[in-house]
Amino acid sequence: MTDLERHDYDVVVIGAGGAGLRAAIEAHEQGARTAVVCKSLLGKAHTVMAEGGIAAAMGNVYAQDSWKVHFRDTMRGGKMLNHWRMAQLHAQEAPDRVRELEDWGALFDRTPDGLISQRDFGGHRFARLAHVGDRTGLELIRTLQQRTVALGIDVFMECTVTRLLTAPSEQGTAGSVCGAFAYRRESGEFFALQAPSVVLATGGIGKSYTVTSNSWEYTGDGHSLALAAGASLVNMEFVQFHPTGMVWPPSVRGILVTESVRGDGGVLKNSNGNRFMFDYIPDYFRKETAETEEEADRWYTDKTNNRRPPELLPRDEVARAINSEVKAGRGSPHGGVFLDIASRRDSDYIRKRLPSMYHQFMELAEVDITSEPMEVGPTCHYVMGGVEVDPETAAAVVPGLYAAGEVAGGMHGSNRLGGNSLSDLLVFGRRAGTAAAAHAKTVSALGLPESDLEDARDVALAPFERGGGENPYTIHRELQETMNALVGIIRTAPEVEEALVKIEELKVRAKALTVLGQRRYNPGWHLALDLPNMLRVSECIARAALERQESRGGHTRDDFPGPSDKWAQINVICTQEGESISLTRKPLPVMPPELAEIFEESA
Repeated sequence: MTDLERHDYDVVVIGAGGAGLRAAIEAHEQGARTAVVCKSLLGKAHTVMAEGGIAAAMGNVYAQDSWKVHFRDTMRGGKMLNHWRMAQLHAQEAPDRVRELEDWGALFDRTPDGLISQRDFGGHRFARLAHVGDRTGLELIRTLQQRTVALGIDVFMECTVTRLLTAPSEQGTAGSVCGAFAYRRESGEFFALQAPSVVLATGGIGKSYTVTSNSWEYTGDGHSLALAAGASLVNMEFVQFHPTGMVWPPSVRGILVTESVRGDGGVLKNSNGNRFMFDYIPDYFRKETAETEEEADRWYTDKTNNRRPPELLPRDEVARAINSEVKAGRGSPHGGVFLDIASRRDSDYIRKRLPSMYHQFMELAEVDITSEPMEVGPTCHYVMGGVEVDPETAAAVVPGLYAAGEVAGGMHGSNRLGGNSLSDLLVFGRRAGTAAAAHAKTVSALGLPESDLEDARDVALAPFERGGGENPYTIHRELQETMNALVGIIRTAPEVEEALVKIEELKVRAKALTVLGQRRYNPGWHLALDLPNMLRVSECIARAALERQESRGGHTRDDFPGPSDKWAQINVICTQEGESISLTRKPLPVMPPELAEIFEESA
């Protein structure tokens, strides 16, 4: 392909959210020639949807907070299936990453003493989310974007990577990464990036579901690219349904309603006006959760002598409770429940602390949250599963491949606590950038395999050359409906098996789909190229969900309603062999005794 546009770098970062930009900044500062590739415009990353804050045990509001308490909360929130070393590094390094952002110009809300303000959030023992009103993700991206531009890092905007390129391996195992094949979404022109290190920071998989808080970019690209390159995915069965997404009007169903509403005093009520979360406190969290409304309300001003409100249980618990209330006929008029902060806080407080939520409901639903409750319900929000990586370096099993942020697995176990996503992407984005730059210094130029470049081009153009096939939008809609109905919040073996049969059918149909028109400005073509990624990732989720015969965190099996001691020690690993997804079971890494003592001390 002599006419193909080519670029040469040391490190290529795929994705320009918080993890991708932090990785790119670090790689650049380590001396690597670095480029960022993103599907949309720089600054329009899904990171902005993380509105509540950055979880970091800085102790600015409660001096008793420490990395050990944060580590404990994270592990318990993930039902102890987290990779302990990732959770430890995250808790230890998060405060420095927040202070670093402030050094780079981030403007956080302040305490009366002038320190970075920290708010309460579900699953966190102390107020530890550093925040900017309810627009923290936006401030994080703004800060990292400005630094990226100031450092002169190359950014390929509105471009999609369709394949990772690997050099042949003499050992017969996965070859080393040597670059990526991509196209410009505006013009349809192809180009190649040569690099010995590639960092995946592509986010999640939410567009495989009908109701999701995720934006259009979240089609599982990174997960799929990693699988195809020879990497493994860990615990893909764990999908988080955020308990509070908008439910009305239909055009905005699924848009996120930040957990900050509950952290700042909002409560959940059913159609009878009851705070139903008191009926859903699991034994696992009973010791630390208030059992009366009076104690729950006192907690906001006296955390030492009172226990947390059940509205601030981890997200998986709250989402299941809302789902149960709706199924029992106690839901709101449009199939959700009520989230009420209007009766709990004055108008000025709400507008100051939750300006985005106030604006969002006024503009999209004509609801004034300072005077009436919101209708909310679960929405597909985050996948805990992802690329299996080394905790120290964020390296995948494929030499030269790294992953950070939502596309990486292990850090959050079976359920992510709110606020941990932003600190996760900062901590491991930096670690990925450091390791990727170091690796690039040790590797000679590998060159790009010409046959793979030609094949990647032919595969991308195939939908234009086929006649009589289906529209990609039809296949996408059916995939979303299948995943939402059969591999959603509550799962059973027959339903997941039905989903797998449907996914196999959709895979066959996707290979025969047809795209009309030209390559320029063609969203149908873009979707046609995203569909194989969504189908591959959906199959991983469904197969892993069928394999894990227990309920834990973001994976609930109606036919196996409780957690299992056996499965508490097992990770489910997905790999790709040809066109097939294979599953293996892998023992959970053993936590060292000095860390295990933290849980004994707090028992």
